[in-house]
Amino acid sequence: MKDLKTISVFEHQRLYVGQDGFRNTHLNALLKLNEYHNGNYFEPIANGIKFNQYVGVIQVDGLIIEIHPKADKDDDDNKWKGVLLKMLQACGKLKANSSGVANVKRQNLNLLEVYFELYLDEVEGLLRKGLIKQYRKQSKNTKALKGKLEFAGHLRKNLVHKERFYTTHQSYDRNHYLHQVLSKALAIVIQFTNGSRLQDLANRVKLNFPEVDSITVTPKQLNELQLNRKSASYKDALELARLIILNYSPDISRGKEKMLSLLFDMNELWEAYILKQLQKVSISLGIDVSGQESKSFWGNNSLRPDIVLRANEKTYIIDTKWKRPNRSAASVNDLRQMYTYCRFWDAERAMLLYPGNYSENKFKAYLTDDYSMGDNNNSLEIQHHCKMGFISVLGGDGSLNESLGQEIIEMVLEF
Repeated sequence: MKDLKTISVFEHQRLYVGQDGFRNTHLNALLKLNEYHNGNYFEPIANGIKFNQYVGVIQVDGLIIEIHPKADKDDDDNKWKGVLLKMLQACGKLKANSSGVANVKRQNLNLLEVYFELYLDEVEGLLRKGLIKQYRKQSKNTKALKGKLEFAGHLRKNLVHKERFYTTHQSYDRNHYLHQVLSKALAIVIQFTNGSRLQDLANRVKLNFPEVDSITVTPKQLNELQLNRKSASYKDALELARLIILNYSPDISRGKEKMLSLLFDMNELWEAYILKQLQKVSISLGIDVSGQESKSFWGNNSLRPDIVLRANEKTYIIDTKWKRPNRSAASVNDLRQMYTYCRFWDAERAMLLYPGNYSENKFKAYLTDDYSMGDNNNSLEIQHHCKMGFISVLGGDGSLNESLGQEIIEMVLEF
């Protein structure tokens, strides 16, 4: 396998053909990938692309493109290169004790290799414990009549062989759907680790894995996969397999090498990270924190603020925004949205939360005649407030800000 070339870029950065080995074949593959994902990943520009808020890694045709998050364009680039992995760990999307994560800086691994190693370790762990058997329906010729005789298939296949029966019957073995999914992801990993330091581990796992049927897996099937008490230990391995299979694009590049992309929406990751940090500190402070509460709004539409805090019998709304506002001013649409949240949740305060250095913004009241509903459905006067909050993602040493949750609580409650 030829050596892979790596390009490091940041979200919202531009990449042009001819820059750092980026060729027209790469551009065409990325544009096709973008089409498959409704144009969310990039914006096509003249002779290149402009990245959106999706960060992670893409491997295609001998090239690895690493897309890093960066909240502040004036910061040093190196300060942000390890932030994605740390946030994924903090959100529970990567095990904190993963050996791949621990070796990222020392061995210069990319995000794909981290997930590949984690997946191989999970499957190897299942092999050591012993793979489970499950019942499955199987249709085939047998020499004894068992199960249900399939007349159409029997007549079609056994006009000559009268001693055979084409039946549908139950089999109890390891060739079931869970292992078929794991095997499919394993085959993808082997493609992308050929010639890398993970090749021996991938081949060893493949050698010890039982032979199972090759199947076509759909996103709907993967997302609806159900586990029981017997298969609960498969949860982490299947989640990683789902991630690998859904991000594999075998038909996009139409060339020597297939494409695999592992990209995360920073808006969603920022929201999940803030929620986790608030939940960590909320118990000791007696504050209830919930994410994605929903209330019906109009017809089949609903309202869903990112985070709802409840403390001292009062409600507070937080809406996370990863992209910094222009000229430090919130958009009118964001302010209207926060006002609507306040009305529907009877919240006195709402905050738009951005990454950045702490700002001394104060809550300001909406200039409206506001009300909330009392215990007897009586209208009570209430004044709704909103403000913009800024929180530092990183501490002074370049690690994630350990006191982030406490600082957000202080900003909302204005201790």
